[in-house]
Amino acid sequence: MGDELIRRVVVVTLEDQDYIGAKHGNEGEEEEQRRMAGVVKPRIAKEPKKKRKDGVASEKHKYSLADEMDETKEAPPRNRSAKVRKFQGEDEYVSPGISNKILAEARRQQQEIDDEKDEETGVAAARRAFNDATVEKQIKKEESDEEDEGGFSDNEYSEEEFEEITEEDERIMSMFMASDAGPQRTLADMIMERIKEKDAGIPTGTGEGERNIPGIDGKIIEVYRGVGKILSRFKSGKVPKAFKIIPNLSNWEELLYITEPENWTPNAMFQATRLFASNLNARMAQRFYNLVLLPRLRQDINEHKRLHFALYQALKKAVYKPSAFYKGILLPLCQSRTCNLREAVIIGSVVQKVSIPALHSSVALMKIAEMEYCGTNSYFMKLLMDKKYALPYRVLDAMVAHFSRFTDDERELPVIWHQCLLTFVQRYKNELTGEDKEKLKKLMRAHKHYLVTPEIQRELTHSLHRGQKEGSVPVVRTTVVKPAADEDIWNLPSVEIEMADA
Repeated sequence: MGDELIRRVVVVTLEDQDYIGAKHGNEGEEEEQRRMAGVVKPRIAKEPKKKRKDGVASEKHKYSLADEMDETKEAPPRNRSAKVRKFQGEDEYVSPGISNKILAEARRQQQEIDDEKDEETGVAAARRAFNDATVEKQIKKEESDEEDEGGFSDNEYSEEEFEEITEEDERIMSMFMASDAGPQRTLADMIMERIKEKDAGIPTGTGEGERNIPGIDGKIIEVYRGVGKILSRFKSGKVPKAFKIIPNLSNWEELLYITEPENWTPNAMFQATRLFASNLNARMAQRFYNLVLLPRLRQDINEHKRLHFALYQALKKAVYKPSAFYKGILLPLCQSRTCNLREAVIIGSVVQKVSIPALHSSVALMKIAEMEYCGTNSYFMKLLMDKKYALPYRVLDAMVAHFSRFTDDERELPVIWHQCLLTFVQRYKNELTGEDKEKLKKLMRAHKHYLVTPEIQRELTHSLHRGQKEGSVPVVRTTVVKPAADEDIWNLPSVEIEMADA
């Protein structure tokens, strides 16, 4: 019975499946006929849209993979910002700065063509070394570095406010200056000595006021004579190209001598200092400072009692090479023992304002302390110590030895010497040993100043020794002497004693 029932269910199920398949087959045939007749469009399988967490349908997969891979299908348009569309719509133009550079390069090329023609005809030998002045005036300044080449007026002097110099200070300072010192050695003196050593029979000039160097081509000498004439009346603008290549030459000193640096204008000296400070190494820059710049500075100060503003700016540019500045300007100035107080104040103002590395300043301070004393040396030492460097112990020992030398000196010391000693004690009192402080106290008993010496003694008394910690303050032992009391042991005062009642 059960088996018969199962058999009937299976038969009915198979008959139903055949009926459903036939029905769908007929519908498929009918649909195919309608589609062929153009009545029904083919169906497109729709993919279910993915919904975001917030319930909004995502447009990321709007098309199927087959549609996205179809190359013929156009990509959907994107929303571009209005700023990009505006930029694409504008026409591109060349900026004024680039236009000036293009015109300047065209003028230079035209000038080179003219120079080649002149060279073929033998005209203007000096013109091939540097541009014509009329062409340079038309070319505007393209670089920011060239914008600083603006000139200074001939009557423009530094407006720095310096300390007042009294006649009494000058009189005392003159006592420590060398009276038999020779004139300042210049580049011309050095070149003449070199020529005499090489060949004393060769003349050094072909005419009045002209300089000639044996071994240098005549055309080169002619070029640099023209450069010297330009620099002798230079106001502003660009310097000749022949002058710019001097730092790259091995015989730059001889070529510089031909241009006659003593006749340069202050503006030309400023441009030359910029050029040599940036292109020469420290040793060569030191020679330029010592032989060219320093004599010109001292000459201008002694002649006008002040320094031209362009020369003051040149002195600031010289600090770009600190070692060359100290070795070429400051140390020779102190070593000459002819530096007056006015020169020291003007040149020292640059040391006071410009930041200089501590290592170079420490060496310079030690070298000045070891020199034979001149009054202005104390001024430079005071300026360097006021910069509050952390000096090595070797420099501090040299400073103590410098001051201790004056213990047996009977001359009247200037006020600047006492101020220098006060500055040294104020800055480095805690780095001195007990022996150093005893030497300074002995020195102050020999040389006193009614205002400065008490301050120095106070600083030394309330200070630590080298190596002491801040908590261990030195104890100053003092003895109190009391006067002897006159008392008669036989004449004692009466003392009343009250007895308690028993």
